[in-house]
Amino acid sequence: QVQVMESGGGLVEAGGFLRLSCTASGMTFDDYAMAWFRPVPGNEREPIACIDYSGSTTIYGDSVKGRFTISKDNVKRVMYLQMNNLEAEDAAMYYCAADMLFSNMKCRGAMTYWGKGTLVTISS
Repeated sequence: QVQVMESGGGLVEAGGFLRLSCTASGMTFDDYAMAWFRPVPGNEREPIACIDYSGSTTIYGDSVKGRFTISKDNVKRVMYLQMNNLEAEDAAMYYCAADMLFSNMKCRGAMTYWGKGTLVTISS
């Protein structure tokens, strides 16, 4: 049974930084693409960042390009989201997801396995 688990959320000042982590059990970690999402109004998910199984290919949402960096350490079995220059609009629950396929459709939200989220709060 695959389980995906996020950590690292918290309260940070606007302009500050935070690093989220995502681990998984029940799967061969380096076989899976992974991604971060956050909810937006209308019960939709905003794709934040996506990374292929090897960590060599990444895709970013327009709202975070240049500020967020996704990375994947297959030895430590951890995927990270480094978030810099945080803005008030970045406050959200962040969800990690995993899938054996890496594609635009998967990276837009069609991933198979999802965590329960970690909350990021921004203070001004």
